[in-house]
Amino acid sequence: MPDALLPPVVDDDGAPFWEYAARGELRVQACADCGELRFPPRPCCPHCRSFDSEWRLMSGRGRIWSYVIPHPPLLPAYAEQAPYNAVVVELLDAPRIRLVGNVVSAPDAPLNSVDPGRLRIGAGVRVAFAPAVGTGVRMPRWLLERS
Repeated sequence: MPDALLPPVVDDDGAPFWEYAARGELRVQACADCGELRFPPRPCCPHCRSFDSEWRLMSGRGRIWSYVIPHPPLLPAYAEQAPYNAVVVELLDAPRIRLVGNVVSAPDAPLNSVDPGRLRIGAGVRVAFAPAVGTGVRMPRWLLERS
């Protein structure tokens, strides 16, 4: 089970994201009027100014848009897990939507479970969800797709 060293802050706008994640679904907020997807979630559409929204199911597949291996870890609580990765994933079915997370070898694996040498910009990934210790939320994490 992953540690929640930096647990998410669940606010009113983002609460549905975490509710769907608890069910193992990756959903992104969309404007119910103009259809534009937006992330992070917010009350008003930046395109048409509508306050009506819905949550669209994504495939959960993406590609690594960017990544970093922090040396030394930026926060002391992460020192035991170094070297680990922090990635920005661009969703395949919503290329303007990018999520931050970690690539791991299995949903409940530690942050340092993937050799940093295996990470490449453009590498295919798929989402997996794991409960974060002591938080009641399931964290989206990323698994490398087999090529």
